[in-house]
Amino acid sequence: MMIDKLIEGIKSTGNPTAVGLDTSFDYLPDNMKKNCRTPLDAAKAITEFNLTLIDRLHKLVPAVKVQVAYYEMYGVAGMQAFADTLAAAKKSGLITIADCKRNDIGSTAACYSAAYLGKTNINGEEFSPFEADFLTVNGYLGSDGLNPFIADCEKYRKGIFALVKTSNPSSGQLQDKSMENGATLYENMAELVVECGKNLVGKYGYSSAGAVIGATHPAQAQDVRKKFPSLFFLIPGYGAQGGSADGLAVCFDNNGLGGIVNNSRGIICAYKKDKYNGQTYAQAAENAVIEMREDIFGALKRAGKAR
Repeated sequence: MMIDKLIEGIKSTGNPTAVGLDTSFDYLPDNMKKNCRTPLDAAKAITEFNLTLIDRLHKLVPAVKVQVAYYEMYGVAGMQAFADTLAAAKKSGLITIADCKRNDIGSTAACYSAAYLGKTNINGEEFSPFEADFLTVNGYLGSDGLNPFIADCEKYRKGIFALVKTSNPSSGQLQDKSMENGATLYENMAELVVECGKNLVGKYGYSSAGAVIGATHPAQAQDVRKKFPSLFFLIPGYGAQGGSADGLAVCFDNNGLGGIVNNSRGIICAYKKDKYNGQTYAQAAENAVIEMREDIFGALKRAGKAR
């Protein structure tokens, strides 16, 4: 199961961190930007930036999350950078999470899934256009919108993270509303993901059909962890969005497993912080990763969940 590989990566690195390669051209050092004039130039610079970080960090973290929106805005060249980043991360041994939040039903959902998790067939030859180990999906269309992705997870031993309780401040406007059965919308969503992913549970008791649970909402995260123990969490919101290590400790089980924490700007833009003044972006990113690992480990230890 893909979830077992992710957990083993977390255990081997001692670090439940995913580096978010949500790489805007604006995040690059000035010397990498100065000669860029076109989307192709920008995409090449972004690729160079990402590959340098992958080379520097691949032994310190188990996974990267690559947010497609940061690549789509540079057009075709940007999508090539997206593909090249995923391929380089996979080659380095990292677990790859394509953060695309795809959603639709039936054959359209199957097409989305083929692009990132499955295969595209052309006259008998199969291709993986943007191959990733996990894909973020929006399951709020119901099981019709999840099952095509689940089918490819079962066939190709991949995984998904479905939106359950997102990190944005206004998520409660809908996700915290109670439904007719008395449970909140996010609780019903979590239950649906568990049901759809019941055949994807691995040896550690977690399913390859996981949930996106924001670090900025610890009470709701604690609720989901307690009620749905087989859900593995992808945890955004740490750092720039306001989520703290102590707040997100509730996402983890008593063995310190059950989640992976994403950090994007806090790592890839670390070189801009005063504390890392004079360091290259790769050096600063490495130090930020180490600092984050210690921050999370310290929080888990205080919560009695340290491994």
